[in-house]
Amino acid sequence: MNDALAARVAETVAARHDVILGVSHALHADPETAWHERRSVGLLTRTLASFGMQVETGVGGLDTAFVARAGTGSQTVALVAEYDALAGLGHACGHNIIAAAAVGAAAALTPLADELDATVQVIGTPAEEGGGGKIHLLDAGVFDDVDLAMMIHPGPADALWARPLAVAHFDVVYTGRESHASAYPTLGINAADAFTVAQVAIGLLRQQLPPGVRVHGIVREAGTAPNAIPGSALGNWYVRASSLEELEEAFRRVSACFEAGALATGCALQIRETSPRYSEFRNDEPLAHAFAARAATLGRDMDAAERRPGGMNTASTDMGNVSRRIRAIHPYLGIDSAPAVNHQAAFADATVTPAGDRAALDGATLMAQTIVDALTHPEQETNAHTR
Repeated sequence: MNDALAARVAETVAARHDVILGVSHALHADPETAWHERRSVGLLTRTLASFGMQVETGVGGLDTAFVARAGTGSQTVALVAEYDALAGLGHACGHNIIAAAAVGAAAALTPLADELDATVQVIGTPAEEGGGGKIHLLDAGVFDDVDLAMMIHPGPADALWARPLAVAHFDVVYTGRESHASAYPTLGINAADAFTVAQVAIGLLRQQLPPGVRVHGIVREAGTAPNAIPGSALGNWYVRASSLEELEEAFRRVSACFEAGALATGCALQIRETSPRYSEFRNDEPLAHAFAARAATLGRDMDAAERRPGGMNTASTDMGNVSRRIRAIHPYLGIDSAPAVNHQAAFADATVTPAGDRAALDGATLMAQTIVDALTHPEQETNAHTR
């Protein structure tokens, strides 16, 4: 550990706490959903530019993606920011804290870039909530020069290890034929019934699915009047599994259930994936243990031995795809939200409480200190392995 530089990091975060928390609270007050995060990007890039970072927007062909850079050192480190919100729920996943922590860590590392022989980046990644922004940026080469990447994520409790499931996001569309439900029922082809058949089949399939597989979704449209047979129906669905390989087989079996609905009712079926598939996560152990050691000095028990039950750390994230190519960690910082959990309105409220503010500041400090430790102890990279 480099305690002298770590102390300077902590001092900078403390000095910038108004700016860091201002970012978190401003994002919370003005949530924007995936691919529409224009005001959020403006706030973040203006803030990062005020630290002296060079900012490029629209990277990777994505309007609401950006990269901010400081330094020209031989090692490139990336602080990953998320800032999209959930439709109808605002920042109920806490992306306002994620972005604020990345901004705070950048504020602390930018003055140290030359001393660390580092190139410090903040990579702004849109559409984590179902759009796979990071995967698009990976494919566009935005992460190509990055040696290590990290972000933090708020949850009800601290957790060191990211254990997200791989996931496929997809729409299901049934097309049948409308008809009067009483006078001409035999002329109708009921698209709503196709979903009923499919969901019964999925319910029966669950007994044969591996323990880590999750199947869930909603029917968004299925008719407009009770006396008209629905001629079309639309649903949004996820299939999750412990790995991309397991996901492939689970997706095939679940797709067969939707095909059963089409076969039974006579509907046409379209299944279309709405984002690239998210991967499971590969944790870099040296980085994770360095983070946990620093967290202990702030009074946080990151539960490296995983004695506590898993929670938010099992949710899917496109940061998993980043971890397959680059040394990466994705720890979770508790915000004392219980009984509220992620994707509940009360959790969104909790992200701007004193405990939520502490997570933003602690996340900034801990990421910056972990990067300092990694860059000043190169043997960590030599011995790096994943868990």
